[in-house]
Amino acid sequence: MNYIKHLNAIFQQFSKDSRLNPTHISLYLALFQFWNINRFPAVFYINREEIMKMAKVGSKATYHRCLKNLHDWKYILYLPSHNPYKGSQIKMLIFGTTDEQALNKTETCGEQALVSNTNINKQKTNNIKLGAPKNEIEVISFFKTKKWPATEALKFYNHYKSLGWHLSGKTKIKDWRALAEKWMIKSIEIKHFETVSHNQDNLKTSKNKDYGKPL
Repeated sequence: MNYIKHLNAIFQQFSKDSRLNPTHISLYLALFQFWNINRFPAVFYINREEIMKMAKVGSKATYHRCLKNLHDWKYILYLPSHNPYKGSQIKMLIFGTTDEQALNKTETCGEQALVSNTNINKQKTNNIKLGAPKNEIEVISFFKTKKWPATEALKFYNHYKSLGWHLSGKTKIKDWRALAEKWMIKSIEIKHFETVSHNQDNLKTSKNKDYGKPL
């Protein structure tokens, strides 16, 4: 996917399409930015609040209507989720590129090309070696695949980011996903312990005490 050619083609399409209004365009560009952040995957998860904030859309009804319009008019594929803990998915349709296009080719007209697949793979390998996620969006997406809320994902991300993605301040984290799963298990154990502690009579006193008896 060629970043520059895609944007050139999509803006040309926008200028020809009289059905679009500024909200449609703003929403599309917000989705494009999330696509870019996630390194242009075939399909990616979205968070409604984050997309609305980035696109400057204040109404949920307007957001859903424009999202459906973009789907119906073949700009995107919208795969809604009715699970509150699992975000909807988006597939961006490609404009202005061909399968034969080389991503690292230098254009004579000065167009900027994407880095090659080799460089992207090296970056991904480095991320795996460091054991740190690219950003909080990647962590939120992972937590949602496990049916955990975004708030818990941000707690995990902010905690280990503050530690520089190290354990005990020394050991580098090798696999943040495995660590996230341990975090989820620990959270369940803590909640279970708090529930048991709340219901337990730690003093073990009799609940049928006769207050009429002398001390």
